[in-house]
This record gives sequence, structure tokens and C-alpha cells, in this order.
Amino acid sequence: MRVLLIGANGYLGRFVADRLLADPAVQLTALGRGDDADVRFDLATGSPGALTRFLDAVHPQVVVNCAGATRGGARELTRHNTVAVATVCEALRRSGCGARLVQIGCGAEYGPSQPGSSTAEDAVPRPGGPYGVSKLAATELVLGSGLDAVVLRVFSPAGPGTPAGSPLGRLAEAMRRAMQSGDGELKLGGLGAQRDFVDVRDVARAVHAASLSAAQGVINIGSGRAVRLRDAAAILARVAGYGGALHELDGPPGPLRATIGHPRHDPDHPAPVAYPYPDGCGSWQQADVRTARDRLGWRPRINLEESLADIWMEAACRI
Repeated sequence: MRVLLIGANGYLGRFVADRLLADPAVQLTALGRGDDADVRFDLATGSPGALTRFLDAVHPQVVVNCAGATRGGARELTRHNTVAVATVCEALRRSGCGARLVQIGCGAEYGPSQPGSSTAEDAVPRPGGPYGVSKLAATELVLGSGLDAVVLRVFSPAGPGTPAGSPLGRLAEAMRRAMQSGDGELKLGGLGAQRDFVDVRDVARAVHAASLSAAQGVINIGSGRAVRLRDAAAILARVAGYGGALHELDGPPGPLRATIGHPRHDPDHPAPVAYPYPDGCGSWQQADVRTARDRLGWRPRINLEESLADIWMEAACRI
């Protein structure tokens, strides 16, 4: 099976590439902006015609799109998450390769959910920020393209390679600094948000399964369980062997704030900095993953403790 992977150098793309390369039946070609891509191509600026010519030359049976941006202004997010997908869809329509498209969407397309609920694929999307809007627009382009296509709505990915700027990455960095400096307490704020964390390696397994399946439409990829960030912080402290005290600062559930060893009112030390949770999903999000089980034969295998242990191992290398 010939597979064209777009965005192979990104957070999710690296693990998808590893998973696909582990399948001896897969012939993988990586397309991206980096020098180590098999073919250099920028979806945000490249033309559908140029991509069509490449598709006709390579003739892939499956195109997997892991490319996109998670941060930036509305214009940048639209360019990388929406216009880029429009280019892929148009190129596939023009090409004679007849490839199946596996598009990586995100749980942020749904927006905030009712606490205690599980969000299924038939929920009406109401994204709470420009990132979710740009990804939802991409999903609508795929679904309306007439292509053989499936969109995997990935909830909150975690595990090795987690970006340092993400909420879990910031937790690990704050704990690393506390251990490195010998601080006996770590003050954290904004840990009330609950998210459905799914390991990136499980996401890669889902992409592989979707590439082989005939499933179309939208399929949620998550753990099926919401976890509070404060509980994730406690697990991270345990796997890191941090013996200090964790103190939660008062504040709204959305932002993540961290300071080490010093009260906020101490004039000699800065107050904690607020980092907004980037997905615009409010205080709660949990995926209903029954469709992935029924249509892909997929279930998550890696628990959050293992994901956090891998995040910590990378952070610990900086001590």
C-alpha cells in the first residue's frame, strides 16, 4: 500500500510515520516543509495544480494529512488548517490516483461540552476559538469533497514529544525547575479543566487502522475519560519522584499558571504567568469513542500514567 504522509515532522506525524513504517506492506512517502521530507511542499502556499502533478507521479492509495498549526492568529490558523486542506482536497479531485484521504481533525471542533457528558460524532460543533473554527472548516471541506475520506477528531494528545508549550508540557517543565532548584513546594493555578487525554502512539494506531478501513465521515479518537489537570499534576509528581508539596492557587479553571516556592504577594518574585488552555473547550471535554471501536476496531491501550512518565523522561533530560 502506497501512503503519502503530509506533516511527517510534526508532533503527531512523527508517530504516524513510525507506525506506518512498521507495516511491511506500506510504502511511505513523506511530504512537508522540512529538509528531511522526501518531497518539500508547503500546503499553505503551494498550488493544487503542483500537488496534483506530484500525486499523479507517486500515485498513492492513501493520503494522510497530519499537517497544521495549533497556535497563532486567526489568519495564520486559517492558512495552515483550512486553506491547506482545501489544497489537498482539490488536488485529490483533480488527480487520477483515486487515493483515500485520512484527515486529522481535533476535539476542539466541538467546543465546550456539558460537564459529565461524552461527546459523540453527531454532536453539533460549536468551537470556542479560532483554532477550533479553522479545524472545523477543514473537516467540512473534507466531508463535502466527494472523496473517499475519513476525519479523525483527536482529543488531547499526550505522551513523548508533547510540546513544551502545551498544558502538560508546562506542568512537566515547572516540576523540572522545582526539582532542579530544590524547591519543596510547587504552586499551580488553573488546574480545574478536565480533558480527554489520548496517547500519541494510540493516535498513530488509529491512523493506521483508518488507512486500512473503508470507514468514512467523522470518528472520535480519545480515551473516553476526562481527567482534571490537577490529577494529571499529581500523577506527574508521582512518576517524577517529586516529594514536595503541590499547592493549587485560586483562579479560573481555564488558564494554567505555575510558580515555584514563592507566594504570589512576594514583591521580590514575579506572580505566576497565565497560560490559556489553547483549545477553547471550557472546563470539560470527554470523547465518546464507540464509533472508533465499532468501525476501526480501535481502542486506546496506553494509560495516562505511562504517557506522563514519557513526558517526564524528556523533561528530566534537561535537568
